[in-house]
Amino acid sequence: MFDMRGLPFLGEGKSRSINWENRTGEKGKGGMAASDLGPSRKGSPCIPQIKSGETVTLAQIQGPGVIQHIWITVTDRVSDRNRYILRDLVLRMYWDEEETPSVESPLGDFFCCGFGVSYPVNSMPVAVNPTRGFNCYFPMPFGRSARITIENQCDEDIPAFFYQVDYCLTGEALAQNTGYFHAKWNRRRITEKGQDYVILDQVRGRGKYVGTYLALTTLERYWYGEGEIKFYLDGDQDYPTICGTGTEDYFGGAWSFATQSGGRTVENTYCTPFLGYPYYSHHDTFIHNDYHNDDQMPQRSFYRWHIMDPILFDEDLKVTIQQIGVYHGGLFERQDDVASVAYWYQSEPHAAFGALMGRKDRWPR
Repeated sequence: MFDMRGLPFLGEGKSRSINWENRTGEKGKGGMAASDLGPSRKGSPCIPQIKSGETVTLAQIQGPGVIQHIWITVTDRVSDRNRYILRDLVLRMYWDEEETPSVESPLGDFFCCGFGVSYPVNSMPVAVNPTRGFNCYFPMPFGRSARITIENQCDEDIPAFFYQVDYCLTGEALAQNTGYFHAKWNRRRITEKGQDYVILDQVRGRGKYVGTYLALTTLERYWYGEGEIKFYLDGDQDYPTICGTGTEDYFGGAWSFATQSGGRTVENTYCTPFLGYPYYSHHDTFIHNDYHNDDQMPQRSFYRWHIMDPILFDEDLKVTIQQIGVYHGGLFERQDDVASVAYWYQSEPHAAFGALMGRKDRWPR
């Protein structure tokens, strides 16, 4: 946990930063590009264009070191036909020359903005500020190297991709108990009735689970949030070691996030340092059409950071959530559309992730 009392104590290391103008983070090489205003006057602030199908390396760093902050902004649409850019762009991160990524997620979802839209998120490790200012503060240590890429899976080119990666070169080998940062996106467009949705599985080795982002599209009526989150640790089979009491409880709320207003039940959104419900919408405000209204299936976003209460495991980890609702007749098994990002640290090597869902299948309903 960050402690401000440590700020006066001078640390070791070399502070560096990478963006499109200084792509290697080289000392004394920032801000060199020229513009119409002259040398070193905002000459190359962004990637001018990422072509359809292109993968661009945002950062290639030789270690040892630690990434301390990532900032990104980009458009959320390039045309009425392509308005889910935040799900078309795929963010990946690789540590120590590994061949398979330790991080793989649609760009928006990694920053707790699912459904191809953006909205304010005000938490400790992830902050999204107006307009589409995506920030991540998870520390990401690496021993030999770090590589961050962005892939444009849209069938149109994407203009003006801005980013900055702030890091520290430590000059010292990583401690033996250092875990590497991982994040993995998943989605089931229709969950199976009575079968728990899998947030994360196939994690082997020693590690620490530090967060969950959930993008839920409800496909049935009534209250959706009776499902319990389960953590299967170190050989658990039929039953988990840790099991919660309900979906809204896991994300720090209670009693359906509900208050009463004018005879109606209203769900309340919120952002706090470790727990949040930042987004709810049942209207498509992204595009106007003269021939249909803006109704859409309800969309909700939630985050939970296990920073003060990390989930530790020594051998393996599986994380699931039930889809259970309740109405006047009692509990019932639901089928909904669930997407998620799991965040964790673990010793390497890690198991390769499965194939990422196709671009249009990632789009929201």
